[in-house]
Amino acid sequence: MDKFAAVFIDWVERFGLDSARRQFGEMCTSEQIDGWVSEYERLVEGVKIGYPPKMLSAPGLKPWYPGPMPHHKRWPAFRDSLKHLSPDAVEKLDQSTSKILAHTHGPDTPKYLTKGLVVGYVQSGKTTSFTGVAAKAADVGYKLVIVLSGIHNGLRRQTQDRLQAQLIDTAGDGAWFPLTDSAKDFYKPPATFAAHQGSDRTILIVAKKQKDVLTRLLSWLTSAALVNVPALIIDDEADQASVSTPRINPQIRALLKLFPRCSYIGYTATPFANVLIDPAVPDELYPETFILNLPEPEGYFGAEKIFGRHAIEGEYAGAQLDGYDMVRIVPDNTVAQIRPVGRGSENGFVPTITDELAASLAYFVLATAARRHRGDDSHSTMLVHTGMKTVIHNAYRAPLNRFLKDLSAAVAGQDQDTLSRLRLLWDEETGRVPASLFAGLEPVSFDELMVHLPSVLTEVKVVVDNFRSRDRLDYRGTKPVVAIAVGGNTLSRGLTLNGLVVSFFVRSANTYDTLLQMGRWFGFRGGYEDLPRIWMTSGLKADFRHLATVEAEIRLDISRYEEQNLSPREVGVRIRTHPVLNITAKMGAARISYASYGGRRVQTRYFRENDRDWLRTNLEAAARLVTGAIDEGVKVDDRGDGTVILRDVDVAEVLTFLDTYKVHEESPDLDPRLVTAYIGKENRRSSPSLLTWNVALMGAPPGDDAHIVDFGGGIRLGTVNRSLIKGTGGDRADIKTLMSKDHRVVDMDISASAARGKSEGALVDLRNASVEHAMTGLLLLYPIARDSEPEPANADSRVPFDAADHVIGMALVFPGNADDKVSNKYVQVDTSGVDTSEYDEENNALDNPDPETS
Repeated sequence: MDKFAAVFIDWVERFGLDSARRQFGEMCTSEQIDGWVSEYERLVEGVKIGYPPKMLSAPGLKPWYPGPMPHHKRWPAFRDSLKHLSPDAVEKLDQSTSKILAHTHGPDTPKYLTKGLVVGYVQSGKTTSFTGVAAKAADVGYKLVIVLSGIHNGLRRQTQDRLQAQLIDTAGDGAWFPLTDSAKDFYKPPATFAAHQGSDRTILIVAKKQKDVLTRLLSWLTSAALVNVPALIIDDEADQASVSTPRINPQIRALLKLFPRCSYIGYTATPFANVLIDPAVPDELYPETFILNLPEPEGYFGAEKIFGRHAIEGEYAGAQLDGYDMVRIVPDNTVAQIRPVGRGSENGFVPTITDELAASLAYFVLATAARRHRGDDSHSTMLVHTGMKTVIHNAYRAPLNRFLKDLSAAVAGQDQDTLSRLRLLWDEETGRVPASLFAGLEPVSFDELMVHLPSVLTEVKVVVDNFRSRDRLDYRGTKPVVAIAVGGNTLSRGLTLNGLVVSFFVRSANTYDTLLQMGRWFGFRGGYEDLPRIWMTSGLKADFRHLATVEAEIRLDISRYEEQNLSPREVGVRIRTHPVLNITAKMGAARISYASYGGRRVQTRYFRENDRDWLRTNLEAAARLVTGAIDEGVKVDDRGDGTVILRDVDVAEVLTFLDTYKVHEESPDLDPRLVTAYIGKENRRSSPSLLTWNVALMGAPPGDDAHIVDFGGGIRLGTVNRSLIKGTGGDRADIKTLMSKDHRVVDMDISASAARGKSEGALVDLRNASVEHAMTGLLLLYPIARDSEPEPANADSRVPFDAADHVIGMALVFPGNADDKVSNKYVQVDTSGVDTSEYDEENNALDNPDPETS
């Protein structure tokens, strides 16, 4: 391409084809211009806009950006800086960032407002994505890029440093004009700035979402005669502060109104609050233009890999549901020793170095030494996050330093008891997560890492990082940092803890998004994939497993919506219909839950193993249901193999059972309020359904040596076996899977083997096509032996049930389709009992300037 063709094409991108013809018509012949137009059209045609990932976009929005052109300079410079990424990862980044920009509006459009949302994973490369979008936007004529980077200085500074290194420094003079730097947030620039407005530079601002900063920014932009330039506003952590926060949300909305040509793109890993914004409010931040779901990058450690997740309806067969064995349990009865419990208890609190905390600290220095043996001399970090309040963080400094000093002295003095304990700890941990699980990793013996242990103990330091401290975690020096970081909010929400190996985390949270964002252990662990460990309570482990399921379900739903070509306004409603989203709140605001159970099957998984009254209540509820149905004269279909079907049971009997049956609190999609409200709504439709139910008793033949459960009405069945997942029991006994796929049609005329040969979708269609079953619900009850033993093949991963009584498992199968547009309002999150003092630090950061920048 000759020089004039490049200039012409650049003009076309910025101002449109008609403007380019007029501008160049006085200097060039029509034949030259026609040739350049043909060249432009050839380039555009050669770049696919339909490449992955898929995107939900507003109807009628035509993608305009064809991809990087040969004469562009900012994107190529940024791309060349990504030497740490594989060529395949860079190619995927190129594709996704082009797709994002293509679904904004072209900068030459006379008037526009793009409002998009990019959904990634926690610590998965979202910063790299929006940096690439900024580079490409600047290449095609966006003259102002504003990055709203969280609410804390740590994240803002980290983002500023990244953009400085990957955008400003790489593109050279004349490409970018930054108005913020690493040391200082946005302040009104000098008046001489007006001289830069006519140049080819793109203005770059990285600002916190904090009241005073945004006030300064709005004031300056209003007076700087910049409101007519094409502006790109990137909202990092777009669900934090931007949504429903009275101090910040109006300022961001006012910022968007300043520019007649503006693209606003939110980035978040936790989109719950964003998709629950009311799309009917015109100037709100609902992503009405597009929603893009970034795929999980190769080599990424997310919630699913660490905690596993539950099976989801409609996913592909053989999905990997179990995470790596990287989580260690902190007993509930020790929490009061490591985190003050109750309002005001933090005053005078002194943390105890419990056995679990001592093990996590010792393992951190061992793992860091193992990395050194592998030739990895980069940063190594441990996170200690036990609470939000700064007084708690400060209380940890002395005990941690004392522990490290004593450990260093013991290692230096070759204390045999200490070395034996360290060897045992290392051997146990490397046995539970062997290096052989990960390609290219060699195991490290205790003797090999011992060579590096004394120097690691010399390097390690305790850093207390919170919004009041000046002793911040800083990786900008020339030497690798080995740090135990103690903190709260400043060590969450987008901030990358470089080389994070160990997390000691017992901080509670009351919302999905807050809890997920505090998980700094998600990310990339190249070269030490076998070493990350997390110490937390069993309840928190269960919470994160549930959140991994929430993430997977939202992404699966979005994929379905993409296939149906639904717009973001439609998907906003549809995401709310998912039952697992019934407990989401943003900054204490109430949220309404919806549910649709059409075509779904839901089942119990968790039980209270030792709670005899809890178990007895469920046995009695099952017996009352069966006895009542038989007394009403329902048809009893006894198949002689332990399966008994009660046909055409009245819905009133089923609702009474659901009101009595105890569901474990970790089964939100079986919340009786949601299920009964859905059934009631279906009963009241113009063509009602679920007025009658089939009840299937899924036992075994009552042999002489079998446990027997008496369901009443003359029905006595043997129990079935469901052993527990290893490491569970007590108040959270986990059987993982209650029902098999073929049980979905156990009340229909199809054999179990034939049903197993069909897909879930085919079984849904089979039920819906049956006149007899299309409007009938199916309730399944499983009498589970209190002493169920694992099968020999599962002896390594399963343990026996040791329940105080026999257990009744319950499953529900609903007719209809998963995409039925039947959405029902059910419950609101009750935040009346929230201890608002837990939010003091975040509110302080939103309201007041940070000490570093004031």
